[in-house]
Amino acid sequence: MLLIIPLVLLLVLKLANIWIFAGLSWWWIIGLAVFAFLWFEIFERILGLDKRKDDAYFEKMKQERIKRTFSKKK
Repeated sequence: MLLIIPLVLLLVLKLANIWIFAGLSWWWIIGLAVFAFLWFEIFERILGLDKRKDDAYFEKMKQERIKRTFSKKK
């Protein structure tokens, strides 16, 4: 998400011809878009970050389910 927000912001500022961004080369925006694509499609999977987020989410759900189950039986 930290890559998408600056990308969209740069794109909007470039298209609106605001201040210094009016003269900004399109290659900066294209380069950031390519880097974001590579990060989310390749590097995140290689580093295992996509599975780590899923595992943490499901572990949290599991712990909440266990807590609810055992708290009802008392």
